[in-house]
Amino acid sequence: MRVILAPMEGVVDDLMRDILSAINPYDLMVTEFVRVVDQLLPEKVFIKLCPELLNGGYTSSGTPVKIQLLGQNPEVLAKNALRAIELGSHGVDINFGCPAKIVNRNKGGAVLLNEPNLVHDIVKAVRQAVPQEHPVTAKIRLGFEDKSQYMENSLAIYEAGATELAVHARSKVDGYKPPAYWEYIADINQKLPIPVIANGEIWNKQDALRCMEQTGCTDVMVGRGAISLPNLAEEIKTDNPAYSWPQALDLMLKYSEKELEGRKSCYYPSRIKQWFSYLNRQYPEAKELFRTLRIFKTTEEIIQALETAKHEQTSKNQ
Repeated sequence: MRVILAPMEGVVDDLMRDILSAINPYDLMVTEFVRVVDQLLPEKVFIKLCPELLNGGYTSSGTPVKIQLLGQNPEVLAKNALRAIELGSHGVDINFGCPAKIVNRNKGGAVLLNEPNLVHDIVKAVRQAVPQEHPVTAKIRLGFEDKSQYMENSLAIYEAGATELAVHARSKVDGYKPPAYWEYIADINQKLPIPVIANGEIWNKQDALRCMEQTGCTDVMVGRGAISLPNLAEEIKTDNPAYSWPQALDLMLKYSEKELEGRKSCYYPSRIKQWFSYLNRQYPEAKELFRTLRIFKTTEEIIQALETAKHEQTSKNQ
């Protein structure tokens, strides 16, 4: 069984990958997408999004990282895929699932699922450009406005030469609303001879086990669940329990320290609030603390609130 961290635009950047790979046995992590339009991008674009390339394509804890590309021009995507591989990416993934309106309006992400022939041509061009020993993968939703072309798109990706396929079990219109339609993944998995990775509504170990049982997939991809429960991959793959609230709070403080040392420190207040909005699902204490944090606008106020919560938690446990 593999557990893969999903690409999450605006959420899972290199710092988040570093934090999560340090406490989880992830088999692979996929970057936020590199937007490809009409040219071969300079190396600095790839390295800025994926600084792990300077470490052989691994996080500091040794987890391999794969670059994801988003675009609609097969030839240009192929050139950029080869560049990603040459820079050290552990394979290359193609985004056919992003639901963002601005991306779809520019003919990227999930809207491409309306054109299975173009999906095929993109994957084929990338596969032909990338040496065979490197994986070429794709991530899809079940469709754009409906799910009627889910199998046509899946077969197009397989027939174009993809190594494996990750399926988010919703259409673009479904957004992120439950449920995830795992039965569609089961059908895809039965018909495709390449590995199919199940994605959608995996929040804990029980969800992962049910998903694998219902889909027949041996591999899962986790997204929002990985932010809601910081050691989700560890819980799924081992006998270790889910993080307690004190453990999660400790992680928030470590994350804060690293974030403030990094290049995005000016965004810290919004980023820590974003993470807490996910933690709310798993921890009632996070929901309570978030009521305090969300009114603060400065880094100093937020750090003080976290440290106070930590002190109160320590006193309670003594």
